[in-house]
Amino acid sequence: MTRVVELVEHAPAVGVALPDAVGRALAAGDIVDAVPDPYVPGHWSLRAGSKVGAVAVATPGNDEPITVRVTPKVPITRLFFLLGYNLDPKGGWRDGEVDVTGHRDLLPALAHAVERQVDRALRQGLLQGYQRREETSLVVRGRIREADQIRRRFGATLPVEVEYDEFTTDIAENRLLRAAVERLLRLPGVPHDVRRRLLHQRARLVDVAVIVRGHPLPVWQSSRLNSRYQHALHLARVVLENASVEHAPGALRVDGFLFDMNKLFEDFVTVALREACRSFGHSARLQDPHHLDEASAIRMKPDLVLYGPSSAPCAVVDAKYKAEKREGFPDADLYQMLAYCTALGLREGHLVYAKGNAPHAAHRVRHAGIVIHQHALDLDQEPSGLLSEVDRVAAQLVNTPRV
Repeated sequence: MTRVVELVEHAPAVGVALPDAVGRALAAGDIVDAVPDPYVPGHWSLRAGSKVGAVAVATPGNDEPITVRVTPKVPITRLFFLLGYNLDPKGGWRDGEVDVTGHRDLLPALAHAVERQVDRALRQGLLQGYQRREETSLVVRGRIREADQIRRRFGATLPVEVEYDEFTTDIAENRLLRAAVERLLRLPGVPHDVRRRLLHQRARLVDVAVIVRGHPLPVWQSSRLNSRYQHALHLARVVLENASVEHAPGALRVDGFLFDMNKLFEDFVTVALREACRSFGHSARLQDPHHLDEASAIRMKPDLVLYGPSSAPCAVVDAKYKAEKREGFPDADLYQMLAYCTALGLREGHLVYAKGNAPHAAHRVRHAGIVIHQHALDLDQEPSGLLSEVDRVAAQLVNTPRV
């Protein structure tokens, strides 16, 4: 039977009895903040940060693996709206397409969503395409690879080294779907009914090659032919890029799915602001590289730099899910934004936080004439209300004065 430790994102630390090896694995894997209790042997203090999801830690010969489950503060439906908007802001996957309201935890909801999207993608049958093949054959098919034929066969006529294009279901799109399904089937906490449906999807993809762990994911190109696959492919990549905690440190095995709320929020803010600013005739560059100094030795990369019709920077934004920790470098977010404004020649800079993690505020810097705005977006509201808040921030960005 699996033992489950329940944590909440950015909640106070919880004391838990754990084997020392498990506690060390959690700390070393950057899963949660794990600190041994100096007074009670075998007890650890666990505190979740911005990573949500679930991981299972198993030890050899132990019939009771330990699962650490981190629940996000925002409702699951809101989290999936942010995810869907990031994947396709012009009408991508939304709450209405897959009902996740029955799931309180991230992993069951994600597994359910992926299975439903894969089912929609495969409802008309598996997509087929041409795949380049190279093989040794007794008959000529396609093109003879003359260099390989001479090097390997020394003038012999048979067998023949050939190359040809095969029309097959074993293409990048289907490989990604199968890899995501296989990955979800190995993760802890997937409900039984969802697991059963995932097994059915795997059976439909049985003739598709399995991606070898550690190899790069296959690349696919958006087209009219694979339009019915695209939502499933976007979610499949989310699974494969975030289900990275899978290793065996020493005698332990750690396997799970962790989703970083910092990155989810940053992606949403920058994508939503980029879309909103287009209506004002402005363009935005995400992770736009610049230099702080005249010698171009100190690099900086703001989350979003807005450019006006003259192609000059007119606003700079950094998205921060949480304010800088007070026990760390004080007010580092403000110092960083001041550097951005100075280097880009702007009189105003904009920091965007999730509501509850930082207040609305504006700070005028002494002797510099620069104002740094702190905006707070309320994630716990309907999508229309959240996007309206983004529109208000975008309207302020396009009016940012230059030095």
